[in-house]
Parts: sequence; structure tokens; C-alpha cells
Amino acid sequence: MTSIDLNADLGEGFGRWRLTDDERLLSVVTSANVACGFHAGDAATMRRVCELAAERGVRIGAQVSYRDLAGFGRRAMDVPPEELTAEVAYQIGALEVFARAAGTRVSYVKPHGALYNRVVHDEEQAGAVVDGVLLADATLPVLGLPGSRLLDLAGKVGLSAVEEAFADRAYTEAGTLVPRGEDGSVVTDPEVVVARSVSLARHGTVTARSGSRIEVRARSLCLHGDTPGAVELARRVRERLQESGVRVEAFA
Repeated sequence: MTSIDLNADLGEGFGRWRLTDDERLLSVVTSANVACGFHAGDAATMRRVCELAAERGVRIGAQVSYRDLAGFGRRAMDVPPEELTAEVAYQIGALEVFARAAGTRVSYVKPHGALYNRVVHDEEQAGAVVDGVLLADATLPVLGLPGSRLLDLAGKVGLSAVEEAFADRAYTEAGTLVPRGEDGSVVTDPEVVVARSVSLARHGTVTARSGSRIEVRARSLCLHGDTPGAVELARRVRERLQESGVRVEAFA
């Protein structure tokens, strides 16, 4: 039977402000990309999400980012490689404290926002992220875009490189994500998102913005938790996947 993981970005709040419905999304997804304080999240939020994830058997992933709270980690930044390596390790270590306190552990690492897109092509920044993972825990899988420099370098040093796809983001013909600043970068029609999810899981294909069919084979499917109606959409995606004969389970 075909299987796929469902991941979502969670813990994206700060202080009294909360962006994602963490508790309800954790009843649907199998992996949680938890903000580690650099683009969103704080100590109390990280602890709470780890406890909720542990209670539900959801895998915890460290969603590492550039240090950019004001820009939600979505602004381009130039960070020296040695500094980025240390900051990636720092974020993983901070989340690991709360994961262990909840009786579980950090199971994988995924970059966020501008860093995620930068390490698709930038060898130096990708290498810095990989070095940060190695510094924190050399057993952790790395989640990223198929064909990215990040996954290539991770595999070369012995880390498990896990490919992911996006049901609610538009793709270019090259298999990269359409930048968020461009029209149509986010797919908002629920039926289209659900159909894309099934196609990605069962066939490893998706329709690019140009209308052409491209191959995107992945072990994990990302559903953004900060989009309107995210919880209900996630439920519909999971139900349709299971109805289509796809087993939904964590990759880690």
C-alpha cells in the first residue's frame, strides 16, 4: 500500500499571539514542524506543542529558520555559514529540551521560509544547515524539496534525506515553489488542494503553474497551518488520501 506522511508548521505564535490551531491540527497530521523561536515560537509555546504532540503520538520536527521574528522568517538574509551552523544547532537543541521533557524527542529537521528556499540552490547555506544538524544530532533526518542542494549534501554526509511536496503551493516547471510574492503562489481552492494531495501521494505528480504535469515524488506532504480553514482542509486531505488507498503515517 502507498503511504505518505502529513506534516504541518505548528507553534507559530509568540507570547499571547497564536497563528496556528496547534491542538486541532495535531489530531490530523503525523509530523509537526515546530517553530524554534527564530521566525516564531517561544519557550512556552514550544513546550506546549511538544506536550500535545507527544500525547497524540505525532513526530516532532525542528523547524529552523533565519533569525527573523519581524519578518516571520520569510525575508532574504545573508548569514555567515559558521553563524548559521551554530544557530541551526541552537534551535534544534532548544526544542529537544522540551521534546524530552514531554517523553519524546526531536525526530527530524526542516528549514522554514526564506532559508528553505535558499538551500534549494545555495550550496554554502545548505552546507551550513547540514553542519548544524550534524552538530546537534547526526541521526536526524532532514526534510526538504526534491532535488535541493540541502538534500544532496545531507545524503552525502550520511543523514537521511527526506523529500516533501506541497499540496497548497504552486510549482514552477523546474519543480521549485513559486515565490510567495507572485500571484497564484498559494493554492486556495480546497477541492484543488485535496486533488493535488492524492495525485502527489499516489502518482508523484502535480500540475505546475504553466499547466504542465511535473514529477514530484515525496515521502511527506506539507499542509500549511496558517491558511484560512487549515484544520478542516487537513481533515479533508487525510480522509481523501485514506479513501484513495493511501496509508497516512509518519516517515520518522
